[in-house]
Amino acid sequence: MTEVRTGAPRIAGYFVFAIGLAIALAGLANVMPTYNVLPRMGPFPVEWFRPLFFWLAILVFLAGDADRRTRAGKLNILHLGAYTVAFVAITYVCWDYFRIGQIIANSVMFFGPREMHMSLLAAGISLWACWVLWGAPIAIIGGIALLYLGTGQHWPGPLQTAPSDVFDTISANIWYDSAQGILGSIMGVVLTTVLPFIILGAILEGCGAGGSMIRISFHLMKRFKGGPAYAAILASALFGTVSGSAVANVVGTGVVTIPMIRKRGFNANFAGAVEATASTGGQILPPIMGAAALVMADIVGVSYLTVILAVCIPAVAYYLSLFLAVYFESQKLGIQVTNEDIAVPAPKGQDWLNMALVFGPIAIIVYLLVSGLSAAGASIAAILLLIPLSFLNPDVREKPQMLVTAVADGGKVVGQLAVAIAIVGIVVSTLSATGVPTTFAVLLSSASSSSLLIALMITALGCIILGMGMPTLPAYIAIISVMGPTLQGFGMDLLAAHMFVFFFGVAAGITPPVALTAFAAASVSGGRPIATAVASTRIGAMMFLIPFAWAFDDALLLGIGETNFAKVLPAIGFLLVALYFCTSALIGNDRGKLTIVERFLRLGVTIALLSPVLWAELAALAVGAALVAYRYVLSPQAKGAAT
Repeated sequence: MTEVRTGAPRIAGYFVFAIGLAIALAGLANVMPTYNVLPRMGPFPVEWFRPLFFWLAILVFLAGDADRRTRAGKLNILHLGAYTVAFVAITYVCWDYFRIGQIIANSVMFFGPREMHMSLLAAGISLWACWVLWGAPIAIIGGIALLYLGTGQHWPGPLQTAPSDVFDTISANIWYDSAQGILGSIMGVVLTTVLPFIILGAILEGCGAGGSMIRISFHLMKRFKGGPAYAAILASALFGTVSGSAVANVVGTGVVTIPMIRKRGFNANFAGAVEATASTGGQILPPIMGAAALVMADIVGVSYLTVILAVCIPAVAYYLSLFLAVYFESQKLGIQVTNEDIAVPAPKGQDWLNMALVFGPIAIIVYLLVSGLSAAGASIAAILLLIPLSFLNPDVREKPQMLVTAVADGGKVVGQLAVAIAIVGIVVSTLSATGVPTTFAVLLSSASSSSLLIALMITALGCIILGMGMPTLPAYIAIISVMGPTLQGFGMDLLAAHMFVFFFGVAAGITPPVALTAFAAASVSGGRPIATAVASTRIGAMMFLIPFAWAFDDALLLGIGETNFAKVLPAIGFLLVALYFCTSALIGNDRGKLTIVERFLRLGVTIALLSPVLWAELAALAVGAALVAYRYVLSPQAKGAAT
């Protein structure tokens, strides 16, 4: 049933729609490449485009918050007053950024108290918006970073920074420098690379291909005992790789897949966990990955195609581990396929036709990336292809305004992400100005006694803690800014180190106690949030283990250095065997219930198989073979055998 909105909610909704559309169209115009007869509009000058974009981002926050409060009946005169003050303030500071930028471009500028106050005002508005949109953790981290930037010279011990002019330090590092701060280079990457992919994902979500993906997946998997769960993994993988948002993926596909998984006999916690882990994996699945992967390519200084190639083996291995987890769980529960399960309605011809809306853009992106086009150019081409293709869907032909709404929704998402990126800009700029990463690297190197393993474990823990309640991109940038020099100091390849942080930033979405993706899945499945998060961690365990494998031997990351298949193929073989032992141990079943001793032995085999020591890997194969033989002798015809 369509919600009918009147009065104030309708007006607020119109403002959100209009501002989101403006962000999307302005952002696309900024990165639109030249196509034959089409003139090139961008890139626009940084001096006026970045403050304009940030102004729109804050406006979409204000309008969205007013919309939310209006629909809840909680909007009062104090809120309207706060919105008015914030609107005037952000308009003035953004105009001042442009004005000062013009002065700096033509002469020398010495910052004083006025510019510092303007910078603090911009930071204060950003912190408030971030607190409301993304929660307290990231806003508090940004506030601490801002405080440290201004008072670091008074802090004790190794945290004390060199004396500096506080007016110049805050003004240059927070607001008025196009290379750092709120509107620095990280915001520039979001504008040039991330934005078009978010818009592409929003159009794909809005043109109706998601439902067809789900129906086809269920049809293909209906004869398997874990059928609905397998279908959810397939659909969520495809949907997640184009949407780039795990929570949006859970909400979009989980409302259909989770009830079907439960109907087959899986419990609520497991059903939610399957959807949460599959949706989370969309951010690491090529060719369209999450925003953090796009930023990673820019920071590391490699092509996006290099990032895609590097992540191929780990991403496929992760999804194979999810299939194995469902296999062992269905075996454990003794689930059987009934005639009712097989009688799932076959997808219609339109469903198969709608697949062109998914695979068409993916194919053009892969082709253009291989041809040497930039990630932004490839995504723009995919958008230009998807818009006419979307009219294959009769719903779009009937209501073409669906596409405009989808573009506006994408712009709204970009605006909200920009608020989080503003805080990340403050944090990264503070780290750069104060030299904290170098100090931390020295302290950590001493504390870890030159142990890469300990450094990796600290990094992983930091990623998970920072990633609680925070988007992957801000968590990734914040951690790599601190830990990057340390990991490189231990000899890790630059891309391998960034990929390690990226994977754990993604995994934070399913890691308790704050696991937003798992909590979203629990709200759909009816399971308990923490129990669903624990089940998600158990099912998606390989996302935590695989990064440690390539940290010591980067053969699993294709394209790093010279790819030697004499090393790659054995590494893949050991990884596949490790998937089998890890998932069976964590589920606790393999042709029958595993004992505690068997489970610990299988986990030990998994760790040894992922180690860089050849004799340990060969020994693990021998022990693993003995464990499998024992299980087959114990249960030669297991009643719970499943597919």
